[in-house]
Amino acid sequence: MLINYTEHLEKLNNVRKGKVKEALKIGFPGLDEHFRFVHGNLNIILGHANVGKTHFIMYLMLLYSKLHNLKWLVFSSENEPYTLIKKLVEFLEEEPVNKIAENNYQKSNDFVYDHFKFVNCDRQYTYKELLDLATNVKKAWDYDGMLLDPINSLRKKIPQGSNAYEYSYESLTDMRIFCKTYNISLWVNTHAVTEALRKKHPPNHEYGGQPIPPMMGDSEMGGMFGNRSDDYLIIHRYLYDMTNWMYTRLYVAKVKHQELGYKPTPIESPVLFKSLLNNVGFEIGGKNLIKLNEPSIKKNSTQT
Repeated sequence: MLINYTEHLEKLNNVRKGKVKEALKIGFPGLDEHFRFVHGNLNIILGHANVGKTHFIMYLMLLYSKLHNLKWLVFSSENEPYTLIKKLVEFLEEEPVNKIAENNYQKSNDFVYDHFKFVNCDRQYTYKELLDLATNVKKAWDYDGMLLDPINSLRKKIPQGSNAYEYSYESLTDMRIFCKTYNISLWVNTHAVTEALRKKHPPNHEYGGQPIPPMMGDSEMGGMFGNRSDDYLIIHRYLYDMTNWMYTRLYVAKVKHQELGYKPTPIESPVLFKSLLNNVGFEIGGKNLIKLNEPSIKKNSTQT
């Protein structure tokens, strides 16, 4: 089947005339310059084990829900759903769950219920089964983004005559088609290979002896994820540093559509998120983004 040429020519003319809408902003320039929410994107997220990838990703997702009323479908096979709900409620209230007043607790629970749905992970799914489920949910509940956490927890059903590499490429291609068909932003959490974890900073480095941030090619299956992604995020934390363990570093290694108003981070200048006391959220430059002035953000932001 051929493309609708007129439709794509109209998109090209919009680019020529500067009419391309910017992607959704959070409202903090240091982050908006390098990452934004784009409907229909396939985003890959990479990081070493135990750096807090899911914790951080859920915070980003909540930011977009809070500021832009986005809704999410969450598949997280390595976390009990109630622990994710707990994170989200604590992010909203900036307090440990056992210190939140009852009325605020209920209000935040209602917000989470309205904006997040969780897949029951009491069984293994193939990627096709999960995409079928996500499609059915979309028909019943119009969500904007989906988290697949992590991709290596899905069951592989490799056809005879194929192999794991070809199967993985096919799965990512099908995920891209799913994103474009339903205008859903799919965020896929991946792990770095063991060899990447063995790489340490040299002794004379500020973080000498500690694991270095992984690169795009360090994910399982190598450069495949970088090749198929729209945006590629790398999350790192220096767990063994006495003062900087509280900073989550966000490296944006790839932005496919820079005409939407954002670009990759310099390799030595990630976006720094400082963990709040009791691990109930993050701040950038002393500002907790959850508490930003919502009306002013919405007024200055447009959806793609």
